[in-house]
Amino acid sequence: MSEIIIISQKISREKLKEIAEQRFGDLVKAVVDIKKGIMALGGELHADEEAVLLEKGSAQEDLWGINIFPDKAKEEWLEFDSMINIRPRANNRSRDVEDQSIREKIIKIVSALTE
Repeated sequence: MSEIIIISQKISREKLKEIAEQRFGDLVKAVVDIKKGIMALGGELHADEEAVLLEKGSAQEDLWGINIFPDKAKEEWLEFDSMINIRPRANNRSRDVEDQSIREKIIKIVSALTE
């Protein structure tokens, strides 16, 4: 069982593959803080990672759940799908990240934190 880690500096694709193999085989669940530019990895549920970030001072409205598929090309390795993304009050009514500007922030942060 892997522990949840906070990523604030670059993590290698090999390390992402190791985390994926420990949990789900082909994917890593991640929660990205779009304000702080960090992400949490390694949880069984996005909600577990979200809880760790909230404990560390993140604001819930800044946290978005994604899945990273480390074996895929960077253009297609992110999936914007998580139960924590359902936020009717923020006009996000699905598990997907519907706001394109938020998606772009997530992509930029993940790109900055991965090799």
